[in-house]
Amino acid sequence: MKIGMSHGAGGEVMQDLISDIILSNIQNTRVNGGVGLEDLDDGASIPLGDYEIVISTDGHTIDPLFFPGGDIGRIAVAGTVNDISVMGARPLAIANAMIISEGFPGEDLERIIKSMDSVSRETGVSIVTGDTKVMEQGKLDRMVITTTGIGVAGRGETVRDSGLSPGDKIILSGSVGDHGMALMAFREGFGFETDLESDVAPVWGIVEAALNVGGVKAMKDPTRGGIANALNEMADKSGVGMVLDEDSIPVREEVKAVSEMLGIDPYEVANEGKVIIGVDPEYAEEVLAAVRSAPYGEGAQIIGEVTEDKHVILETSLGGRRILEAPVADPVPRVC
Repeated sequence: MKIGMSHGAGGEVMQDLISDIILSNIQNTRVNGGVGLEDLDDGASIPLGDYEIVISTDGHTIDPLFFPGGDIGRIAVAGTVNDISVMGARPLAIANAMIISEGFPGEDLERIIKSMDSVSRETGVSIVTGDTKVMEQGKLDRMVITTTGIGVAGRGETVRDSGLSPGDKIILSGSVGDHGMALMAFREGFGFETDLESDVAPVWGIVEAALNVGGVKAMKDPTRGGIANALNEMADKSGVGMVLDEDSIPVREEVKAVSEMLGIDPYEVANEGKVIIGVDPEYAEEVLAAVRSAPYGEGAQIIGEVTEDKHVILETSLGGRRILEAPVADPVPRVC
């Protein structure tokens, strides 16, 4: 077996790599009964007294480093903050490791660091420690950033991506495909034809608003593999299915246009500022209103309902039904 680009692009191929090589060769994967590596959630938890420390780490190899709506610095902090947030934990701190290519422009590095600082100040998260390495010119594609986040939740109050039950409502916090399609349009030179920008943003405000209402059963941020991958993963882990209303899933016209031009399904490409929330039906409307009032949540919609059937079914705009399958991999490489 040789590692290919699809092994890092979310979807089934990456899941096979994680199961066959990583999980099969690591024995100690959890601490004190908390959420562990083999749970394959957005983060892990370490029970400590009356609290659970939630931790998540993420490597960032995005190409290009600067893109419409953000840069590698913004996505590095926001992405890790989001992984902590969807575990139901308040993000507290970030550790940042950077590997930089020799000859990298100092002004670009400063711009990236300022983006990281901007997101950390917006969310109240501190960048508390880090590491910087430099590699010889030609041996690294400009820069790689790895961020590790720490958050805290009450003991037993972490939110898993596997807590769905039949009847629960599925809330999506906004339009899909913005990040992946903005990058692809930019790479392909469509930037002069569209004002499409990445949605990269911290989602803690959305999550906190939902948690304050109550009734939240499961959460996930639909990054690599898009909502198609995230919804299937949540359903599979919960042992349930879903019925989704395609007309309720918000997709920007610019995303539709670029998707049709490139032949890419917007449901399968990464989002970097959205949350999928499974909610007890009694709380769904109240949670929806709270999410819409939070920063970055104004476009939220209830997009479907959890069922006993083991498939994720999409009721299409034309009145038909089709299975929304998990993608083999995100069709847009190096999106985060």
